[in-house]
Amino acid sequence: MIDILDRRRDDIIKANKKDLELFDKSDRAMYDRLIVDDKKVDGMIKSVQEVMQQEDPVGKVKSEKNLDNGLKIQNKTAPFGTIMIIYESRPDVTIEAAVLAFKANNKILLKGGKEAIHSNIILEECWHQALEENNLDSDWIKLLHLNREETQAFLKKPTEKLDLIVPRGGERLIAFVKEHAQCAVLISGRGNNFLYVAKDANWEQSIKVILNAKTDKISACNALDKILVDTRIPEYENKIKELASILKDQGVSLVVDETIGQVLTTEAKIVEESLWYQEFLEMKCLIGAVASIEEAIAKINQYSGGHSATIMTQDQELAMEFMDQVDSAAVYHNASTRFTDGGQMGVGAELAISTDKLHHRGPLGLEQLVTNKYYVFGDGQIRV
Repeated sequence: MIDILDRRRDDIIKANKKDLELFDKSDRAMYDRLIVDDKKVDGMIKSVQEVMQQEDPVGKVKSEKNLDNGLKIQNKTAPFGTIMIIYESRPDVTIEAAVLAFKANNKILLKGGKEAIHSNIILEECWHQALEENNLDSDWIKLLHLNREETQAFLKKPTEKLDLIVPRGGERLIAFVKEHAQCAVLISGRGNNFLYVAKDANWEQSIKVILNAKTDKISACNALDKILVDTRIPEYENKIKELASILKDQGVSLVVDETIGQVLTTEAKIVEESLWYQEFLEMKCLIGAVASIEEAIAKINQYSGGHSATIMTQDQELAMEFMDQVDSAAVYHNASTRFTDGGQMGVGAELAISTDKLHHRGPLGLEQLVTNKYYVFGDGQIRV
């Protein structure tokens, strides 16, 4: 597969250009995710290399017991079977998701968005070529050519056994899958990530982290959307004005709550509460004020997507209180939310970032694409 991707990179980029030409460029975040260039193909190749070098996750003994009745019981990792992933825009998912599933002995059904159809078709061709060259069935990795209605019908009554569905996308996609799926669903939900600047935060460090988290890649699910500033921070008003000025200089539009609006009088105010729940995926940020860490934690747990949250503080105990109590898949102390990523966290290539709590939370890497089963060895034992 590595050789094929490298050999066919021009064909892959050419196919992607067809998708880009047909796409509405006004949706910048989705457009950014859709682009495949030489660097992106290199990233696909690297993903395959990384997974290839990882240890096989199947058949690992998780626990072992020898009972008084002579039974030997092992709990071992096992493949799920068939995984379906539903995703939008990103053709590199067609590589990363498939190589992870395949390495863990799972079949995978790829349901990409119509906006990436030309890119995904050629990437499926590459997979099938690699499988066939190794005398393997092409059904191990299959791209589904289904519209919305056909997808709904497939979820309600699959034409083959499905063991796990991973929807990667917005609230509507997740609700759609949960409504119609007949098997387990592992949610890769919205970002809507928060950063709390505590009263003792290193202000220069906070600005640096905020800028990275907000502006480094707006199309990523780990980008920053909401900033909460403690009103007890020294020179509160001056710092709020400085933060606003720096963000606006970087092209970030602002929305502010009532308290911040008393300082930033010309900025747009929050009109509807729903804005607190929204993942922006654009150069836009909401700044709110809180009077305590308890208020910050409560706000984050109420409105965030359960993805990533950061506290900026020099107080280790305060940081641990925040990290223990915030209900997110990844919690940070003095660091950017942009690190919530399989590669950055040492997991390697990822299928998705799970915001679910069963069976795993956070980056879904190779080790997370297995379930388990019990092996019980006996010698004629019967239960009495």
